[in-house]
Order: sequence, then structure tokens, then C-alpha cells
Amino acid sequence: MTQTASPAAVRVASAEAARKAKETRDSNRIIALAVMGTVAASVLGAAIGPAIAYGFVGGLLGLLVGVLSGLYPIFAVYLYLGTLPIIAGIDRDTVIPLIRPNEALLAVVVAGAVIGAFLRFVRNDDIRPRFMPAVDIPLAVFLLMATVWPLASLLLRGQVPTGAEYAATLPFPKLVAVYFLVRYTVKTEDETLRVIRLIVWPGAAVALIATLQTLKFSPVIALLETFWNGEEGASLESASELSERGSATLGSPIAAGDVIMISLILVMCCVARGLLGRRERLILAMILGTGVFAAGQFSTWIAAVVGLVLLAWRFPDLRRQAKRFAPLGGVALVIGAPAFLGRFESLGEFGGILPESWLGRIDNLAYMYLPHFDWTTLFLGVSPNTVVEAHEVWREIIYLESGILWFLWTGGIPLLAAFIWLSLRVLRTVRPAIRHPGAFGACASSLEIVWLFLLVLTLIDPHLQLRGTGDLIFTLLAITVGGIDARRRT
Repeated sequence: MTQTASPAAVRVASAEAARKAKETRDSNRIIALAVMGTVAASVLGAAIGPAIAYGFVGGLLGLLVGVLSGLYPIFAVYLYLGTLPIIAGIDRDTVIPLIRPNEALLAVVVAGAVIGAFLRFVRNDDIRPRFMPAVDIPLAVFLLMATVWPLASLLLRGQVPTGAEYAATLPFPKLVAVYFLVRYTVKTEDETLRVIRLIVWPGAAVALIATLQTLKFSPVIALLETFWNGEEGASLESASELSERGSATLGSPIAAGDVIMISLILVMCCVARGLLGRRERLILAMILGTGVFAAGQFSTWIAAVVGLVLLAWRFPDLRRQAKRFAPLGGVALVIGAPAFLGRFESLGEFGGILPESWLGRIDNLAYMYLPHFDWTTLFLGVSPNTVVEAHEVWREIIYLESGILWFLWTGGIPLLAAFIWLSLRVLRTVRPAIRHPGAFGACASSLEIVWLFLLVLTLIDPHLQLRGTGDLIFTLLAITVGGIDARRRT
């Protein structure tokens, strides 16, 4: 006697079959589109030239990424964070005219996600932006003070903003775009854990490249000379200069050190909560710890001291496990010794207290930046563009290497006050979440530690707008604020 399936089971089976059929059709469409695109690019390359073919393939790939970001917004976050440390250091005009590859990628995925959200809103889906005034209002004020206020202050003084001054205000809208993209897409613990892995493993790749770079591994140095030969503050022109400090694929030892430190702190917060696999944690801690020394940057080592002290204070269990991590620290120091010892070679010279680079920095601040300040510019700021022309023959431009002066130069006291207000609100908001278990709690406790060492480093260098640094900080901020808001509502 045969048993007839219930209507509910039939409906479930039909729905599952329809879903699988739809996935098959979508896969076939993507494959067909890829084949047609390849054929079209080949024809264009043969008929007109390779530049047209590259442009066609790039446009087609951008369209595909935008469509996928609209259909699956979480894909936009995964793609951007997974590629960030690798492509953020490629300069403008190297691959894409006028813009960096990571900026172009962010524009495409954000546009796709926004268009997808609008279409779902038109379809009457539940798309309602939720705001958390405790953080969103200070963030909005900070954004205005970092973009509109510096340009308005120039107009108040009768000056017309230049293209470089307009471009200098773009990093902070980019960071706010990352913040809202992550906040409205990353919702579950599983998604948060994937984001953590997409931060720490690319960070480990940066640390590994920085280590090989300082060990003078020729293939790595040759690759870096081709695509990533540049940094915030100086030009790395030769293989010998590239092997002195670990700039890696970010083109800047400061930015590479920040990314490595943020990844290491996130790994240690995961260790305190038992997240990630045991072998995975050991491998990550070893590679990232080596990268801290290989970065060859005093600001990175200061951040390491501040971060480790805060970790030991927040997590007593990590203090009890310190003996187990001590051998790993010794191995990391030995491997990263070339860059670490190289930075201390000049301490015996030029007074014996400060490195030679810091003496040059003090001269730049004293003679090139401080003379521009008076009572008016202290309040209004000097210019959004912090790069000044050098008077010497051996260099063309000078970069502002002071975090506090960077805020005062860009937007005066209002911008500095807005940053302090935002920092206080972030640290106060994150406090209830730092003891939360799971991936959300790891991001919250990491954010607190990272923001605190950001405040310390801001006394030395501007860090928030560096390649990769601000993106990861605002990613952690978005996950924490979104998680707090979701838990309050439920």
C-alpha cells in the first residue's frame, strides 16, 4: 500500500526544486556571460588594440560585481575586505586612470548594494535604515568638519579650492561608505566570523610579504617595485630602500604596521573567546607577530605595547597563557630582526635619543607647517591638502607627519573637537559589548583597543586616513554598532 505525501511536504519539495532550478539558471547565465565577454574581448583586442580589450573586460567585470552586490549585499563586504590589503597600496594611474583600484571597487560595490536596496524597497521589502544617535550624530558632525568645513573655510578667506584640496577631502566619505555598507549587511554571528577571517588572513598575508621583504627575498621585492612602489610620506625608489622596512602591498610601513596590529589584536580577542581553530590561531599569531617587527615602524611598536597592555588588562586568561606565547614571540623577533635592528642603528647618532627620521620630521613641522598658524588658521584650518612643496633640490614635496597638527591644519579646532567627541562616544558606546561572547564580542573588544591605540598614535602621526587602517577600524565600528542596535531592539 503506497503512502501519499502530505500537501505541506509537496509544497516544500516543489519550493526546493524551484530554488535549485533558479540557481542552475543563474549559473548558466553567468557562464554564458563570461564566455560571450571573453569572445568579445578577444575580437576587440585583435581588431582595435589591447587597451580597448582591457577596458571592455574591466567594464564587464565591474558590471558583474555591481549586479552581484545588488543581489547579495554581503558579497560586497566580503569582496572589498578580502582584497583591501592587497590592492589598497596600488597608486592611481597604475591600473585604472585617476583612481586607486580599491576606490573603484568600493564605488562599484556600494553602488550595486544601494541600487539593490532601492529595488527591494520599491518591491515593498522591509528596507528601513535605522540610526543610532549615540554614534551616528558625532560621526555625521565629524564628516562635515572633515569635508564641508575645510572647503568652506577657504571660501571664507577668499580662496578658491583647488583640485588637490577637493581630492584631499575624499578619504572620510569613503570610510563612512564602508561603515554603512558593513553595518547594514553584516547581521549574523556566522557573517561576522567570516568578516573576521577576511580581515586577519589578508592581514597575515601583508605580514608575510613584509617579512620576506625585509629578508631581501628577491621575487617579492621585484613584485613590489612593479605595483606597490610608493608610500605615504616618501618614495621607495630602489630595492635597497624596499628591503629596509616592511611596506608590503600597502606601499607604506605605517599603514602595513597598522593593518598587522589590528589583525593581531582581533586574533587575540578571538583567542580569549575560543573562536577560530587552535592551529589557525597559532599560525595567524606567529605570522602577524613576525610582521609587527618586520614593519620596522616605531608607531607600530608603540601600538603593540599599548595593545598588549590593554589585552592583558581586559582578559586575565591571556595573562595566564602568556608563557605559552613567549616562545612564539621569540621566534617572531628573530625572523623580524633585520628591520627591527635596522631602525635602531641611527639611535646612537644625532643626539642618541631620536631616530634620524624623527629629527627630519621635527624640522619639517617647525619650518614648513607651524609658521602657517595664527589665531585665524588655528580655528579655520589652513587647507584640506596637507602636502606642501619643498624648497630643497633633493625633494619635491613634504608630508605632514603629526596627527594633532593634521586635524588643526585641515579643519582647525572644530575638526579636532569633532574627532575627540566621536572618540568619546565610540568608547562609551562599545563598553557594554566588550564582554559579549562570540564574534560580535571579539569585534567590540578589538574596536575598543584599536581606538585607544589610535588615540595614542595620533599624537605622533595621522593614522585614521591611511590606506587600510581607517577601513578596518570603521568595519569594526560598523559591526559593533549594528550588533548593539540589533540586540537592543530584540
